[in-house]
Amino acid sequence: MKTSKPQRLQTVTDVTWRRLFRALNKDGQALNLQIRRMIVNAIETGVLSRNTRLPSTRQLAALLGVARNTVTTAYQLLADEGFLVSKERSGIYVAAGGAAPAVNNQPSGSFGDWQARFAIQPSAQRQICKPRDWLDYPYPFLFGQYDPALFPTNNWREAVRAASSVKEIQGWAGDMIDDDDPDLVEQLRSQVLPRRGIFAGAGEIIVTIGSQQALSMLVQLLVGRRTTASVEDPGYPDVRNMVSLATSNMVCLNLDRHGVIPDADFARSDVAFLTVSHQCPTTSVMPLERRRLLLQAARSDDVLIVEDDYEADLSIESDGDIPSLKSLDSDGRVIYVGSFSKVLAPGLRVGYIVAPRPVIDELRVLRRLMLRHPPTNNQRALANFIALGHYRQHLNRTGTVMLQRAQIIGECLPQLLPSCKVTRGEGATSFWIEGPKDFDARRMMEAARQAGILVEAGDIFFHDPARGRRFFRLGFGSIAANRLEAGLSRLAPFVEPPRPSAAPSAPRRTSASIHTTLTGP
Repeated sequence: MKTSKPQRLQTVTDVTWRRLFRALNKDGQALNLQIRRMIVNAIETGVLSRNTRLPSTRQLAALLGVARNTVTTAYQLLADEGFLVSKERSGIYVAAGGAAPAVNNQPSGSFGDWQARFAIQPSAQRQICKPRDWLDYPYPFLFGQYDPALFPTNNWREAVRAASSVKEIQGWAGDMIDDDDPDLVEQLRSQVLPRRGIFAGAGEIIVTIGSQQALSMLVQLLVGRRTTASVEDPGYPDVRNMVSLATSNMVCLNLDRHGVIPDADFARSDVAFLTVSHQCPTTSVMPLERRRLLLQAARSDDVLIVEDDYEADLSIESDGDIPSLKSLDSDGRVIYVGSFSKVLAPGLRVGYIVAPRPVIDELRVLRRLMLRHPPTNNQRALANFIALGHYRQHLNRTGTVMLQRAQIIGECLPQLLPSCKVTRGEGATSFWIEGPKDFDARRMMEAARQAGILVEAGDIFFHDPARGRRFFRLGFGSIAANRLEAGLSRLAPFVEPPRPSAAPSAPRRTSASIHTTLTGP
């Protein structure tokens, strides 16, 4: 009797399997999840074709140096999902429904005159650039990044689990159109905003993808081609870039040691974008009397103010007792922008705007044209995090750690950088430093980076970069306290001119932290 030939099965060598799983990170995500992801990706992209035989669980476990149960769990879940199939006395195979190798049929295309088609060209502007692998550097003195050791992992997991029940999912999984999660809005109104003296009414809050989207939407809504819009100088580069793309009438505002001066330049503005609690980048805290004068000038000259309060919630120092501009505003001309990026985690991407209802109504329509609404699962998880008391606990813990780090740096800098002028406003998570005459901070930044030290050159914050040549910013939110002194000691030779006659000495501790003031950039 004639027998049919058995179906030919694909085989893969150990070398190929090692290459397939070369990105396995035993210190990263759960191993069975990583293995599943790599196998699924290999199947979907055609690297593993139909009927390819996989190593046995024992073989793959030995090859990867992981527990056999880890591989067994991964294989079983992939079989349940139809990616793999187990054949009795034969082994584990890619299911017959696996993807065939992908074929690229896309035409190469030759059209190249894109520059003439762009209505705007943001890439031509000066941008803040930070290494994406900053966590790999031993001394990351960067502002705006988070310290993984301070993230409240267990509390956040509890908040996410609470948002993952069937009932909760049914509440947030639908299309909100242009609305926000009501639970998060309520937590903002009841627990977050009152800390800044702000009591928002119904319809006066909108949730955004971080403060960046909040500022971008406000520029689009309030700044036309003929609008006179003002920004701080030095100030936040992204706001300066947004405004300069929107209007030909951008005004650079003057600063002193108290922040923005309500002078003639301020008076001719239609809208001003300000950071008064911790001025970016000088960290100066605007005193209460200056805030009142600023609001009085805004009322007299009919200036709208956008208050970017990006990290004030984190402070446990006396600056936190100074009311926000929004809380002092009696006629509704201050629009408040807040964010959880600096106080919790940048990757969360949750911010918000507080403004009179007519403004929020327009912003809702504008946001819907962009992305409808921010992910509501993140909103609900954050609402749970706040409601369970985790947010307040996190602020107290992190604020204490930030103050301790600021004190260590403040005690070291006079000894290590004696020729520099150092500024840190209370509650800020960075220092603003002016180097000696002829000092080039950008050249220093590049040299220090080669030595594993990350700092930020200050010229990016100035409209005229030449004015910021001697300045740099030293952030400490992402570097552990036990690395501060070593990092600063290694940084000092890149900043200070050599002193061959003086023997190097260890930093001397003093009892007070630095709280110097700015006399003007």
